[in-house]
Amino acid sequence: MTQGTIALPDYAVHHPTAATAKGASVFLLHGAFGAKEYWRAQIRAFTGAGYRVVSWDAPGYGLSALPKPLTIDHCARVLALLLAHEGGARNIVMGHSMGGMIAQQAWRHARAHIHGYVLSATSASFGKADGEWQREFVRERVAPLDAGKSIPDYAPVMLRAMMAQAAHGPAVDLVIDTVSQMREETFRAAVAAIVGFEGRDLLPTLDVPVLCIAGALDTTAPANVMEKMASKIAGAEFISLDGLGHFGWAEDPPVYNAHVLDFLARRFSNP
Repeated sequence: MTQGTIALPDYAVHHPTAATAKGASVFLLHGAFGAKEYWRAQIRAFTGAGYRVVSWDAPGYGLSALPKPLTIDHCARVLALLLAHEGGARNIVMGHSMGGMIAQQAWRHARAHIHGYVLSATSASFGKADGEWQREFVRERVAPLDAGKSIPDYAPVMLRAMMAQAAHGPAVDLVIDTVSQMREETFRAAVAAIVGFEGRDLLPTLDVPVLCIAGALDTTAPANVMEKMASKIAGAEFISLDGLGHFGWAEDPPVYNAHVLDFLARRFSNP
C-alpha cells in the first residue's frame, strides 16, 4: 500500500446501551503501541453512558494495510475519511499518544467533522527527527528488536516501564496482550512516524471543547508538557491523574473514564 492510497481503515461501531442516546459519537484512536481491541473498558463505559463509539485500527494495525511510508499526516487523512463516512452531528475524537497526534493533525483535513477532543498522554510536537533526544527515543525502542528479541518478548517489559510500578488488572493485561500481537514492521514504522511530528501551530486554531489528560507519573508524555499544551488552546481543560503513567485509561479505568465522561456530559450534554 503506497502512502498515496487513502482508504478506510478496519474499524468497529459500538452502539449506546443506555435508554437515551446522547446523540454524539466518540472516535477512539489508539497509540503507536496498540490496536482497537484494547479499548474494552472505555467502550463499555461510553456506550453505557449513551454515546456511540467508533474504534479503529490505524493504517498498518490489525487488518488495516501498512502504508509506505507510515506518517502522522497519512493517518490523519484516513481519519478524515472515516469521520466523513461514520461521523454524525457531533463527533469527539479521543486520541492516545500517537493517536493524539493523528487527532490534532486531522484538524487540517476534517475540521468540519470534529466537534471536540480528548487528547490523552500526547504531545503537539516531537521535535526534529535528527535531534539527539529523538534519535535516542527511536534507538531505545527498536534496539531490542535489532538484537533479535521478538515483540512478545520485548513488549511487556517496555509497556510496564511506561506505567506506574503498581499497575495491574485486566485492562493492563489487555494492553500487553494486544501490543504483543503487533507486527514488527508496524512497530518500527510507528516509532519512526512519531519522530518529527509538529502540530504546535494548530493549537491556537482549535475552537472546540478540548480535554487534555495526563498521568502524573508519565515520562513519555509528561504532565507538565501536556499542561503547557492545554494552555495554548483557548478554553481547554487539563487533568493530571495522580499515581498513573502513560496508559492511565488502562491503569485505572474507573478514574480515567469518570473524568472523560464528566467532560463529555458538561460539554456535549444537549443533542
